[in-house]
Amino acid sequence: MANPEVPDTHLSARAERAVALATRAGRRLGLRADEPRVLHDVFNVLVHLAPDPVVVRVPSLALMTAEEQVAKQRRELAVAGWLADAGAPVVGPSPLVPREPVEIDGTSLTFWEFVTETDPLRDLPQDDTRAMEDRFAEQTGWSAELHRLLAGYPGDLPVLSPLVPAIGTSLAALRKDPQTLTTADLDRAEQEYAALEALVRDFPARFPGARLQALHGDSPAYNVLRTADGHLFSDFEDVTRGPVEWDLTLVGPRGIEAYERAGGTPVDRALLEVMEGARLLQMVSALSVVPLMPALGQMLEPSVAMWRARTPLTTESGG
Repeated sequence: MANPEVPDTHLSARAERAVALATRAGRRLGLRADEPRVLHDVFNVLVHLAPDPVVVRVPSLALMTAEEQVAKQRRELAVAGWLADAGAPVVGPSPLVPREPVEIDGTSLTFWEFVTETDPLRDLPQDDTRAMEDRFAEQTGWSAELHRLLAGYPGDLPVLSPLVPAIGTSLAALRKDPQTLTTADLDRAEQEYAALEALVRDFPARFPGARLQALHGDSPAYNVLRTADGHLFSDFEDVTRGPVEWDLTLVGPRGIEAYERAGGTPVDRALLEVMEGARLLQMVSALSVVPLMPALGQMLEPSVAMWRARTPLTTESGG
């Protein structure tokens, strides 16, 4: 996990609660936690329990049940821990505490290594399109080696779990509180979700050439920390099994070319198109947590617009 992205002043109520939970849980495990500070506050709150090199991830916007959350965290710890043990370039579970989720006041926390990030993405000129494309092309190329390593993961993982059933749960919430979505938007989203359910249920029949393997699950090219000792992939909380194309969504043509050069394996453009439609539907479904974090609505507006402009996913898409 990285250096602070938000200052410790003006913390949200969500972040204040996260700091309190992380501190109590850390001290219960024998950590000092004398100078806790927030590193990140969006879908999760990341708390560095300084002076110890430990970062606690505190879920703050999840719609899933406590049991589902713990199962998801166990999968993440298992995969990230397996990669770290093999010497892969990842941010691993903290070696200072047991490799298990920690429950406190009804919230399940996970504990990770703290690393110091250099040359973070936020320091690039955000209006410099070329620089941003260069960054994501390079990081997508690195993802080819991560996929090679993940292909050997021996554990069981659900197929495309960030999509099914996760999107279905979010769409059910949006039916009750649609945010900026129209009735037509919701009807389309539910039809697309039904097409994704059919795809997940019988993936080999739809894309017989695709190989399903362990994946990062949340676009590894967007979850890279650059450090003085090299790059590290982080945030494996959506780890799943599926085609590599799911991890390659929205990286752009240069990113795909970099991945193919680095990995020597062609990317299925038809399957990538379906996965990109699924990624945008996932972003639309994230509107379900706007009541918990109102600022997220504006952040998601460009993705919602991209989704509306695309041809809808159907059971015939891609395959």
